[in-house]
Amino acid sequence: MNGKPKITNITVIERIADGLRIPGHRLGLAARSWELPTAPPADQLTPIPRQAVAPWLPESPPPSTGLDEILAIAAGTRVTPTVLRSLQASIEDYWRRDDEHGGEALRPAVIGQLRYVKGILHDTAEPNFRRSLHGIAAELARLTGWTYFDARQYSTARGYFVESLRLAREIDDRPFVANVLACLSLQATYQDQASEAITLARAAQDSARISGGTPRLMAMLSMREAFGHATEHDREATHLLINEALHQFDRIDPTDDDPAWVQYFDRTKLTVDTGIALGQLGDVDAAEPLIAEALQGETATNHRGRAFHTFWLARTQLQRQEVELACVTATEALDLATDVESPRVLAHLQEFSELLRPYRNAPIASELVRRIGALATR
Repeated sequence: MNGKPKITNITVIERIADGLRIPGHRLGLAARSWELPTAPPADQLTPIPRQAVAPWLPESPPPSTGLDEILAIAAGTRVTPTVLRSLQASIEDYWRRDDEHGGEALRPAVIGQLRYVKGILHDTAEPNFRRSLHGIAAELARLTGWTYFDARQYSTARGYFVESLRLAREIDDRPFVANVLACLSLQATYQDQASEAITLARAAQDSARISGGTPRLMAMLSMREAFGHATEHDREATHLLINEALHQFDRIDPTDDDPAWVQYFDRTKLTVDTGIALGQLGDVDAAEPLIAEALQGETATNHRGRAFHTFWLARTQLQRQEVELACVTATEALDLATDVESPRVLAHLQEFSELLRPYRNAPIASELVRRIGALATR
């Protein structure tokens, strides 16, 4: 967050984990030294099973009684500003790693930290600390929902989004309520529920306006509604909301008090989202240069975002009958996707594979289809 310290050094994060007695698997770290039993004499040593070394692995979860005991101890942590900053820093790190590699491997740690925060929230009486913990829990619940959304497990994602919504509503954090509603709106577009997507995006804008939503936030929410109209193939409404997003973005002032979670919505994101919405309408001549321009300015480490947007560029090129160029571009998206655990990106690539059906006699198309199929079955 602007003006606030960030903790990105893994050594610092490990020290915080040790100081707060947070099990390593809850933060995506190796088991901490204090978690492991004291070593027996050398003549009594037996091989340590893989489960004891890596207790976070799905095939060998920790016993439920042990987990409950650990969380009960952790719940006794005394809340201080340092604890709150550490928790917020871990959320920022989770989002960064989610952008780079997808949320599949992060999810157990995020869920564990959500439980941990709700535990200390239960035992905290100080009002300001309780409000901060509510906000952190809401962010963790939204992040958990996002990882399930990216995994295309929409029902579970919705449950966590609703939990996040309730946590934010309890402290009357209207901007964050709007943020969660925007997530639900985006998910609805993936489920081809255009009407619900539009309704949720409008509710998000209403919530943001109550608290005097910043222009950046209103621009992001307008674009989410535009996606809903584009899913419905309502050309007039889509263009109206795109123009509203552009208008709001032009009103941004450096002194605006933007929440940290909306600062990702920069000029590059606005441009690529505009291109995607136009592409959904079939306005590929307008969409292609916008997406291509945005990719030039996009952060190189955001592998999932780049894979997703490169897919959309390939899709618009294919719609323009530029088959060879589209296949080259889609191959770039495929290469990026191999670095990311994202069923959502894979589904887009499989969609592209189906769009190539009329062109599969072309060697470049048939090879791309083969590679996409191989990625889907690995």
